[in-house]
Amino acid sequence: MFKNAIFIFIALILVSCSKDPVPKPYGELRLEYPAPKYQKFENNCAYTFEYSHFATITDAKRPCWYYLNYPKMKAKIFVTYYPIKNDFAAHIQEAEKMVYEHTIKASAIDTKSFEYPDKKVYGNFYELKGQSASNLQFYITDSTKHFVTAYLYFNTRPKPDSLAPAIDYIKNDMKHLLDTFEWKN
Repeated sequence: MFKNAIFIFIALILVSCSKDPVPKPYGELRLEYPAPKYQKFENNCAYTFEYSHFATITDAKRPCWYYLNYPKMKAKIFVTYYPIKNDFAAHIQEAEKMVYEHTIKASAIDTKSFEYPDKKVYGNFYELKGQSASNLQFYITDSTKHFVTAYLYFNTRPKPDSLAPAIDYIKNDMKHLLDTFEWKN
């Protein structure tokens, strides 16, 4: 009986040790951001909008150009302004060129047109899927005097899965910016 128990014990040890170890997958960092609170951006330019308190605004290279910085996400929205001087088509073409330059890395580009006729705000919102350097872009115009563009960039390599929570958060902020955008004159 004792010999049988030892035989069974040794057999169990040999059988239990025969499986190859399986490595555990890496855990993903769960990112949670605060509920947005919006504040109005006042400036000396031809437009105003509301932006998230999670972002800060700094001046860029030219007058009426700004960076909306999201330091905890390592992200920036680059906002530019151009007055229209009989070159409306050129501004549209340049904005679309900036979007479609990313087709090499983007797996899809979703375009949504928007219009707020009561505020004379018209434009397109672009969402670029995949490993694009810029995931969200838009342009806003009144079609006669003013043209604004915005581009989202991260200060990191494009990793769509890792950046998805930050992109979704900023996407909602950009949509709120569009909803509250107004021309001053």
